[in-house]
Parts: sequence; C-alpha cells; structure tokens
Amino acid sequence: MTDAGTDARTGAGTGTGSVTPGVMHRIDVVVPAHDEEDRIGACLDALDAAVVRLAVERPDVRVGITVVLDGCTDDSAAIVRDHGIDHIETAHVGVGRARSLGVAHAIRAAGTPDPVRQWLAHTDADSRVDEWWLVQQADALVAGWHVLIGAVVPDPRDLDPDVLERWTIAHPPGAALGHVHGANLGVLAAAYTALGGFDPVPEHEDVRLVERAHALGLRVEATTDLPVVTSGRFAGRTPGGYAEHLRQTYAP
Repeated sequence: MTDAGTDARTGAGTGTGSVTPGVMHRIDVVVPAHDEEDRIGACLDALDAAVVRLAVERPDVRVGITVVLDGCTDDSAAIVRDHGIDHIETAHVGVGRARSLGVAHAIRAAGTPDPVRQWLAHTDADSRVDEWWLVQQADALVAGWHVLIGAVVPDPRDLDPDVLERWTIAHPPGAALGHVHGANLGVLAAAYTALGGFDPVPEHEDVRLVERAHALGLRVEATTDLPVVTSGRFAGRTPGGYAEHLRQTYAP
C-alpha cells in the first residue's frame, strides 16, 4: 500500500525523492506490442513526455525504451521506427515471452548496469502512461523497493457511457489497489533475476511474477496514484487479459 508520506504525483516515498549524487541509476521501459498500429503511437508519445519530465525532475536517472514487436503484421513497426525507439522483432511468441525478450535486450543494450541500480518498468502498447510515471518509477528504485504495482484505468473514449458509469461505480478510490497489471508494473533488475523473470505464458505472466515476489518476502508496494490509461476494448490481444475482464464484467 502507498505509504502515508508519499508524493501525491509519484506515489513513492518523499524521503528519497532524489538520487545519490555521482551514483548512476537507470530505468529501462519494456513495451510488448502485437498489431497495435492504432494505439502504439499514443503510447510512445506518452512515454516521450514522461522521459522529458524525468529529465527535469531526476536528471541523474538514465532511461531507455525497448519495444518488442511480437509477430506484428500491421504498421506497428513503422510507427516505432518513426519514433526512433529501440526495438526488436519476434515471431508471435506471446506476451510473457515477449516481455522476457525485451528485458534481456534492454539489459544488453544498457551495457549490463548494476542490477541494484537498474529498474525495469513495464507497460503495454495499447496504454498511455502519466507524464510523472517515470518519476514514480525512479522514486521506487531509490526508495529500495523491489516491485511496484501500479493501477490501470480503461480509456473512457472506448466505453459506452453506461459501461463507463458501471465501471466508475465499481471502482471507488483505492478499489484497484494491489491488482496486478503488466501495463503498470516496475521491478528492480536484481529482483527480476532472483524471481526468474517472466514465465513464457500467453497471459498472467505479471501476476505470477508478483506472486513469487510475495512468496520470497520481497518488498512489494502498490499504488493507485498515476494510473495508466489502457484500452477499453472488449476484444484484446490475450484471451484472459484486461479486455476480457471488461467484457465479462461490464459489457451490456
């Protein structure tokens, strides 16, 4: 749960809101994408804004972004290239394997930094992070957290008014605390390695990783501050993901 003494904008401890001078910290963002040409541009624009904010607020934290083009057959790759974002292309291996491959690439591309000073931030190609999201992730890193579980909210533009109303009633403040979403998840690199990384499964790789973190007694914190806006579509890229949850719970 978010501590009482947290920054309302970042959700991380206010006592560690700056990095240690001369000590390099790094965040690598990994974004799996499977045929997201309609949404990945907005995802990358939001990440660009978060990178700019991070440079202002935490100038000693370096950041990299890796997109995993997971069997894309649309124009997702062209959009990623137009943004100048580092990326890899795979056969359609599924989201669990795609996240793992993205992390491995990001670590190699960063020159294998100190794993206790590297943070792995995860979101999805159909999602838009808050401008302060990377600051929140950086503060979790320097606060000594192992895992940060963030909230997501559906894009209201994707939902009919009656569906949006039902979702809003079902989600009063704090209701989503602790729910695990790969679209808003951060993990210390050293902890990620100790946990064995993401399982190569078609869904719920995020939940399984967090379950192992709890089992090992790692420091797992959750916040509803700065939720990531994710697609409100009812037909998703994984059979039992967020889209299926919305369809089963809130569809007319």
